[in-house]
Amino acid sequence: MLKTIMLALAAWFAMAGGGGLAQAKGLAPLAPVAPVAACADLARIDLSGATGAPTRQEAKSVTEAGAKPYCQVSGTIAPAIRFEVRLPLDGWTQRYLQTGCGGLCGNLRIDAGKAEGCAPVTDGSIVLASTDMGHQGMDTAWGNDPQKRRDFAERGVHVTALAAKALIKAFYGRDPRYSYFSGCSDGGREALIEAQRYPQDFDGIAAGAPALNFTIQNSFHHGWLAKVNTGADGKPVLLAADMAPLHKAALAACDGNDGLVDGQITDPRTCRVDPAVTLCKGAYQPGKCLTAAKVEAARLIYQGARTAQGQPLEVGPLQPGSEMNWIGVFVPMNADGPIMSGMFASDTINHLLFTPNPATPYTPQTFPFTLDMVAQEQPARALYNADNPDLSGFAGRGGKLILWHGWGDPHISPINTIAYFDKVGEAMGAPTRDGFVRMFLFPGMGHCSGGDGPSEFPLLQGLMAWVESGEAPAVMVAHRAKPTHEGAPLPADGPMKPPPGATGMPKLPMMPMMPPQPTLPPRSRPVFAYPAVAHYKGTGSIDEAASFEARP
Repeated sequence: MLKTIMLALAAWFAMAGGGGLAQAKGLAPLAPVAPVAACADLARIDLSGATGAPTRQEAKSVTEAGAKPYCQVSGTIAPAIRFEVRLPLDGWTQRYLQTGCGGLCGNLRIDAGKAEGCAPVTDGSIVLASTDMGHQGMDTAWGNDPQKRRDFAERGVHVTALAAKALIKAFYGRDPRYSYFSGCSDGGREALIEAQRYPQDFDGIAAGAPALNFTIQNSFHHGWLAKVNTGADGKPVLLAADMAPLHKAALAACDGNDGLVDGQITDPRTCRVDPAVTLCKGAYQPGKCLTAAKVEAARLIYQGARTAQGQPLEVGPLQPGSEMNWIGVFVPMNADGPIMSGMFASDTINHLLFTPNPATPYTPQTFPFTLDMVAQEQPARALYNADNPDLSGFAGRGGKLILWHGWGDPHISPINTIAYFDKVGEAMGAPTRDGFVRMFLFPGMGHCSGGDGPSEFPLLQGLMAWVESGEAPAVMVAHRAKPTHEGAPLPADGPMKPPPGATGMPKLPMMPMMPPQPTLPPRSRPVFAYPAVAHYKGTGSIDEAASFEARP
């Protein structure tokens, strides 16, 4: 694959004038299509034949400041899958984009992120849709219903695609020319479920930080993080103040491994961090050093979930360099703060994985970290997990898949995504895989966004160009995201406050506040398709993408 990437990069640079890092263009010149029906008519269409279940919907025209007016169709597919479709009232360019839902979903909002430079999304000429996946709110009691489990696992996203396409055909008199799906976190899992189980639904799929190993992720992984960061007194061991010395130690050990000291680790797999270097020489000093108990907790976090005999229970642990992103996930701000990973694990273990549910609810401290428990989760794995490497159905119809992940992800280890990429190559042959799959790994990037590395990039533009003109993305030029509060981006997964204008989104508790972060300078970097990485040329600003080139 590397030879193919380097040839593509050479051609790209030549096209751009020799040395630039121009982003892909290449979208097909599709003629705008006008509606052939009134928006109100869509409320009266019987979608039951398309979705395979009783479906009801409402329709209304919506005009928002600075946006192209659209027909909003909101509906429910039996028993309780809510969906929303937004169809441009004029200038539709024959494209459809469905977006995924993070966490355990339960809310309905359309989130077309990573869309910079993608005109169909930014100018409102694309049909958009999403779903709440069959339940509302954060109470996991819905897991008691086998149908709701299936709707969340796979059916909700699929039938929403069927409903949206039927509405498109009725409204415009024709099918979409190109259909896309983009999601991150559980939305990334949903993306892979579509490619694996419903390959006919979408032409291009972007799967970010996919929770593809859902059962392991939400039991052993988050359960382990909560368990090892909880002391005998029931209080958290590592606190927010402890992350600075730990992160400093990681950078000191590994920042220069790529030949450039720039505050981020290009490939943490080459990194070996010994938390013991942070041990206090005398009294504990918050923010400067760690106690022996804190050092041990950090060691176990880097190690990842294991049995008492030392056998790994997850594909890969969190990576060095991600430490500041642990705050708010399994490292609370203070000793009285919640360990969110414990909540994630307890909800999933006790309500979603077993039939029947455990008679005595598990906690991270009582959950058995054993191979026998892995075996007991196998029925749930067959339902939820998106780990099937056979993508022949999707590839056979010309589908294109972009995998992407942040190296600093505190929720889902990027090792999961790398392992899946490798398994697809083993199952289908590397040349076949490389004809329709690309993977991008972003140094310093957190979960879906944020972190101290560049994390915003033209994902959808690259995906659409690949599908529509065959221009495979060889590089994504990324830049640092602007902070959303107190200098730190909000996590893209887990509890959150509903954004303004979110459709039907329940009022959820706010994620515990992150600590103020130092203001980082703007930075852009090229992130090359795996396995190529960006190397500094030796001249120019280290915060400018043009100062870097691709190397093995």
